[in-house]
Amino acid sequence: MQQFFYDEQLRRFLLQFTRIVSNFQIEYGNETDGVNQAALIRVPVRYGDASRNAQVIMQENSRNSMPASPLMTFYISSLDYDRPRMQEPYHVSKVNVRQRTYDSATDSFEPTQGNAFTIERLMPVPYKMGITLDIWTSNTNQKMQLLEQMLTLFNPSLEVQSTDNFIDWTSLTVVELDSVVWTSRTVPIGTDNPIDMATIKFNIPIWLSSPIKVKKLGVVERVIASMYDSQGDLNNAVTNNDLLLGTRQIITPYNWAVVLIGNRLQCLQQLSIVEEPSNSTLTPTEIVSDSNLLWTTVIGTYGVLRPGISQIRLVQADDSEVIGTIVLDPNDDRFVLFDVDSDTTPQNTLDPIDAVINPLASGPQDGLDSALEGQRYLLTEATGSEDNLSPATAWVGANGRSLIADANDIVEYNNNYWRVVFRAAGQAGGQYVTNITTGIQYEWNGDAWVKSYQGVYPGGTWSLVL
Repeated sequence: MQQFFYDEQLRRFLLQFTRIVSNFQIEYGNETDGVNQAALIRVPVRYGDASRNAQVIMQENSRNSMPASPLMTFYISSLDYDRPRMQEPYHVSKVNVRQRTYDSATDSFEPTQGNAFTIERLMPVPYKMGITLDIWTSNTNQKMQLLEQMLTLFNPSLEVQSTDNFIDWTSLTVVELDSVVWTSRTVPIGTDNPIDMATIKFNIPIWLSSPIKVKKLGVVERVIASMYDSQGDLNNAVTNNDLLLGTRQIITPYNWAVVLIGNRLQCLQQLSIVEEPSNSTLTPTEIVSDSNLLWTTVIGTYGVLRPGISQIRLVQADDSEVIGTIVLDPNDDRFVLFDVDSDTTPQNTLDPIDAVINPLASGPQDGLDSALEGQRYLLTEATGSEDNLSPATAWVGANGRSLIADANDIVEYNNNYWRVVFRAAGQAGGQYVTNITTGIQYEWNGDAWVKSYQGVYPGGTWSLVL
């Protein structure tokens, strides 16, 4: 069974009208010795229909009792359907509302998004409400004082607002002064001596609304259907649950850039971007730019970070994407920790290395561990030559000769001597290797080793998936 919802719409308009005609005052008393001793008396306002019961109550159930004056009473004199203001009666207006998360512990709103709703509003019904205001006074001076204060407010109308709800499209209206009747007495005056009343009639164009429908937006967990993603990939479209049907948002905020160093991502405004750290050292730095742009601000503009679910996607030169889930760095809101999906990174073409070293500055048992079978290093400098007759014992090659390796070569300890297993000279690009000590993957581009997917990503080459 459908239940009726009483919204007190007519009552709210009457309350607003009461506030309009309240707080008017009249003067009592006369001037004495040139000093104005007149007292200001506030005139009360009451809502009272023109009924016999109301009259009996006002006269305290006695014909010998006169109502106190001055006094103002008002009542609804008419309520008519306003056909000229009628609009499409079947129109439905939809409004999307997103709340901010409220922290009850701190009694404040957080910058992140909370609940989301869809509001469906039905077309309201137009009516014109007539209100009659009676001003009860005991003399003409009181009547003139009150009318002088009130009539100047309406020229010819006064705007009122019934609610402060920003989605209520019927809250604003106007109170229009229609007519003024100076006195209720007639000529000739009969045997009765009624209190003289001035009557002011008002018209208020109002709207009466049906209850709105509020829908809370939920989360679609899984949809299985015959659909493809934008690349025509059915497998990715079905297995990526959260991207289906717009459950997640893909955003590149404000054309800002991001920089990936190690497993930490920093967001930078374009003007804050500095030159990417040189790959000559092939080691990650701590920070690219001392920017104060916080990820909580970036993400809070669009929604809520879901740790371990929200993603950042980094577009590579071949239009592929390196994808990783993100969580906020607990020690610094300028960073998010990037947990890369290894299936989206380029596949290694070479066996992993133990470290990147300068062979002229360190070697086995000289800054490095003792040589062990299978150890592999990427060299940043050349070592040894055919003319070196006294090879360093740390880098002994085959048959006791010097290890002849160039910069960017990879060497491996095998069968008690060091040998070159990847000679960079003459090698085409597209070779990948991972440093198992730092977890960084490097790419040989034909000229030098560079970090394969780490570095600066300008606006448009990365996206945020919430």
